[in-house]
Amino acid sequence: MSRPLRYILVGTGGFGGHWCRDVLPRLAVMGKAVAAAAVDINPDALKNAREHLKLPPDKCTTDVKRAFDENRADFGIVVVPPAHHEAVVDVILAHDMHVLSEKPIADTMEACVRIYRKVKAAGKRMGVTMSHRFDQDKQTLERLIRSGKYGAVDYIVGRNTWAMRKFPAWGAFRYRIPDTLLVEGTVHHFDIMRALAGSDAKTVYAKTWNPEWSDFEGDCQALITLEMANGVKVFYEGAKSNASMLNGWTRDYWRAECDKATLELDNRKLRVIVGDVTGDAGIESVPLDERDVWTNAWLAEMFCDWLRGGPPPPTHLDDNIQCAALLFAAIESAHTGKVVDVQTFLEKHLRTP
Repeated sequence: MSRPLRYILVGTGGFGGHWCRDVLPRLAVMGKAVAAAAVDINPDALKNAREHLKLPPDKCTTDVKRAFDENRADFGIVVVPPAHHEAVVDVILAHDMHVLSEKPIADTMEACVRIYRKVKAAGKRMGVTMSHRFDQDKQTLERLIRSGKYGAVDYIVGRNTWAMRKFPAWGAFRYRIPDTLLVEGTVHHFDIMRALAGSDAKTVYAKTWNPEWSDFEGDCQALITLEMANGVKVFYEGAKSNASMLNGWTRDYWRAECDKATLELDNRKLRVIVGDVTGDAGIESVPLDERDVWTNAWLAEMFCDWLRGGPPPPTHLDDNIQCAALLFAAIESAHTGKVVDVQTFLEKHLRTP
């Protein structure tokens, strides 16, 4: 087997700690990738890289440019808040490396397009870790829909609600982000909608707000309707400041109304429902698919295989720019109160110098 790929991780605290503990060590065990260096502006957070990635102290730094200047690697991993993604991607590309980044591509559509252009111009590959779609329950539901056994999809309903109104329950930095629910949470659900519908978005209408009892500075509640390019309709409820948590993170609710059955995913339990249901009649419980790993660990593995000549992961940059367009078109809709044509929105930004 050829040598493992080498990476530099930017961001080892917060969610970067998850990458250090739960995602990247597996790549080393598999012989797919090993750490060359790690960066975090908080020196205390670098202990995660030393402990879990087995990096010596001289390979852990608070200076991102120094890390890339002094260490050879094949790709950089971006695990910092979205507003800082572009600056880190610039350093990675300046050092002739590929990019694996946490979602979203960036914190504005303009920045997403700039990154898209830069990666393309550099001839590099970029993957975006839309981890939530690649969890066990959503993947099983997506497989059932794609099987065709239940006929065409008519419409989809999604729900993800939290009781996280008090700072800093959802991570301190998220309470200061404009449109925080959409940028930090619903971006994952937009990716799921596209996968379940089997289509990019055509139009989106979003109503977002911030209730008076919330500690968030940006809008943290949303009701959103979409029409996909293939005609599938979607309705979505997202909330971070409710009094109760009906379906929190990883336990969200999705229902696909198909020609021949209703497919319902609720709190990681999947059911197929047919006919006029009385009691348990007409309800079939479906076991979730099994594999070794899910979410970011799986996506990181797919990214490494891509760099080795395998197929691109589903969330490669050319696909994920559609997810970014849907996210920021929804934000524009929320701000203007108008329905936004997502493809026109994307084309306009791609044409703008």
